[in-house]
Amino acid sequence: MLIVGPSWVGDMVMAQSLFISLRRENPEVEIDVVAPDWSRPLLDRIPEVRESIGLPVTHGELHLATRWRVGRSLARKGYDRAIVLPKSIKSALVPFFARIPQRTGYRGEHRYGLINDMRPYDPLAGRPMVTWYLILGLPPSRPAPEEIPHPRIRIDERNRQRMVEELGLNLDRPVICCIPGAEYGPAKAWPLDSYGELTRRLALEGFQVWILGSANEKEPGERIRAASGGAAANLCGRTRLEDAADLLSLATIVVSNDTGLMHVAAAVGSRIVAIFGSSSPRYTPPLTKTATVLYLDLDCSPCFERRCPFDHYRCLREISVDSVFSAVLGATA
Repeated sequence: MLIVGPSWVGDMVMAQSLFISLRRENPEVEIDVVAPDWSRPLLDRIPEVRESIGLPVTHGELHLATRWRVGRSLARKGYDRAIVLPKSIKSALVPFFARIPQRTGYRGEHRYGLINDMRPYDPLAGRPMVTWYLILGLPPSRPAPEEIPHPRIRIDERNRQRMVEELGLNLDRPVICCIPGAEYGPAKAWPLDSYGELTRRLALEGFQVWILGSANEKEPGERIRAASGGAAANLCGRTRLEDAADLLSLATIVVSNDTGLMHVAAAVGSRIVAIFGSSSPRYTPPLTKTATVLYLDLDCSPCFERRCPFDHYRCLREISVDSVFSAVLGATA
């Protein structure tokens, strides 16, 4: 079976629930996943995946010739079925070019012909995204599953120890990891000043704070580090995705926006304090039983916009430092 995976890291983590479900239904199934290069290291940590197949394209670009070459290269592998998780036309091209006989996906951008096992999608049904993924693995007559298997990413203990040594970290005090970034946009990012005040308070309580994120978050991470009085370690841009996963497994608590690393943290078994703004914890919750979710559920929420349509960002700014600090202390109790 070939799965065309999502482009976003968090969505790829949630897709593991589908892989687990498929293997439970048929332990003999072999699952390969087409994925962008930035999320492939995670797939190497997912035991249900036999092989990850790189798709060297960027967000939003067609790259028709590249998709054709990847599809034709897969034709000789003899896949019986493909499941296309994204709803775009371009995401359905590789299985079509690979001539996979059954190509399952949702009715998205008029993909008739590219998808020949078309399933209806109702955005108003109120289901979590991961449930929509699981439905695609079931026969059309089967109802939506009630149980959602939680993702679980393997930890590389040797790499984890290497990163601790290379970054000059220590484990003599409890670690709080903060994830202040949000690649999707500022409507999912709790204010940096709030993160700064939170880290200052956590340092005074005896915690050490590691700030994790991509190179794009290096400067915001430095602002948070400065606000903490230098007590926090700014690791943004100094880790690969798989390194961040290993380090997150050492955290006592992870404080995070609704972003990809939040889902990675859930999948490595971390306790999470998750801050939601423009998105909804009913749609993309951290898939773990050890999460505390802070969400104001305002009249204008969730809007799912990258930027606040009203430019007030109340859904984030009105989540107080006190409430997040209390949630962290409560989760450590």
